[in-house]
Amino acid sequence: MVIKKICCVGAGYVGGPTCSVIALKCPEIKVTVVDLSKTRIAQWNSDKLPIYEPGLDDIVKACRGKNLFFSNDITTAILEADLIFISVNTPTKTIGNGKGRAADLKYVEGAARMIAEIAQSDKIVVEKSTVPVRAAESILKILSANQKPGVSYQILSNPEFLAEGTAINDLINADRVLIGGEESPGGQAAIEELCSIYEHWIPREKIFTTNTWSSELSKLAANAMLAQRISSINSLSAVCEATGADVSEVATAIGLDSRIGPKFLQASIGNYLLHFRVDLVYHTFVIYNYFEHSCLIIGFGGSCFQKDILNLVYICECLNLPEVAAYWQQVVDMNEYQKSRFTSKVIQSLFNTVSGKTVTILGFAFKKNTGDTRETPAIHVAKTLLDEGATLKIYDPKVEEEQIYYDLTHPSVCESPEKVKSAITIYHDAYSACEKSHAIVLCTEWDEFKTLDYHKIYHAMMKPAYIFDGRKILDHQSLIDIGFHVQTIGKTLQRPLLTRFCGGNSCVH
Repeated sequence: MVIKKICCVGAGYVGGPTCSVIALKCPEIKVTVVDLSKTRIAQWNSDKLPIYEPGLDDIVKACRGKNLFFSNDITTAILEADLIFISVNTPTKTIGNGKGRAADLKYVEGAARMIAEIAQSDKIVVEKSTVPVRAAESILKILSANQKPGVSYQILSNPEFLAEGTAINDLINADRVLIGGEESPGGQAAIEELCSIYEHWIPREKIFTTNTWSSELSKLAANAMLAQRISSINSLSAVCEATGADVSEVATAIGLDSRIGPKFLQASIGNYLLHFRVDLVYHTFVIYNYFEHSCLIIGFGGSCFQKDILNLVYICECLNLPEVAAYWQQVVDMNEYQKSRFTSKVIQSLFNTVSGKTVTILGFAFKKNTGDTRETPAIHVAKTLLDEGATLKIYDPKVEEEQIYYDLTHPSVCESPEKVKSAITIYHDAYSACEKSHAIVLCTEWDEFKTLDYHKIYHAMMKPAYIFDGRKILDHQSLIDIGFHVQTIGKTLQRPLLTRFCGGNSCVH
């Protein structure tokens, strides 16, 4: 089979960017991304895409209507496709067996049943969603049980390794592409077909092939190991605060060991190693600023880390490996502890109460360069402050106002949506959001927060004015010199000098 047409079921954070890059790099292949949501498809066909990802807009505009299409016509796309990506959501189960840990595969199953019902010819079906080990086996069972005469399927696992905010660069400059399949002639042939697609821009030596089960587990294992590093450095940040050490210096020292390396250990964005890569896109568009290192000081967030670790915990429990399950559960527990510890510091610093006080939250996305708020630490911070009686003023440059209200009034977060709404105001610029606030809590490392006029902000705030830098991106000494009381993670800072007037003369204490 020569792949001429690709269908992707699911127009989300994985399917949209992945298929856009495939269309860009494989102009001879027709790529169609389908979804049941008419609203989402309409957004993909508009000037304002449903997700924010640097470089994505340019690629979509270059390919859309040529060999890249977004459609609700799922039937036609599946009928025509030689290869089908399943890129649907795999949330954590909220009810039933495995609640709070196991992956809910209802959307994967639904996609498989839809393919089985519609397909009239041989298909390569590629598992792109993050799934538990042996999920491909479930897809194969559904397809085989509903197989039409003369139709055969090959199931492949091709997990994504994308970091939101750098997804396009992660696709174009991938460290590796992982493809798993059956160790049969048909399975190996299908693997080669998928390899041939990626070989349009990825060197063959970076394409790693395994059996299906190894591929599925590798995705969970990769996210678990990265999350473990974040929890490890965050645990040490508490020790640093108690001893007078600086977590940024400790992380740098650790990272200089070639056996460990600096990635996912940097406790301050100022210590990141930046890699600037330039990629010509269609000989016209350029993608800048490949940001290779990630650090989430208040705790890791996003759609994958916590979900995948909890999934791994559940798998270990089902396999009767309680000690292994407990080990990985501790990674999640440490992440929750870090978020709670940070929020407790905010409350304690404000004279142990925020009731009746106004707190500004700068940044709501789980990290910069994305509008994604899934598992963002900002939700935990906001919920705790709201529960303590604070009024919140929130600003994020990319998260929509509706999304913030949705996240903070979700039944899993609050019991009284109307009460929460009355205590929240969303702003469209940082200066307005900070005016007359008692404190600023920085939750996302957006670059613009480093260049704000903090003299202006200080004079517009209530006094004493507090800043809690949850991402360690600000110039703390400059803020202290202005008059701010500054708190961060993993480091004890000096207090601002206090000035009082003595007979017309300024006395410093």
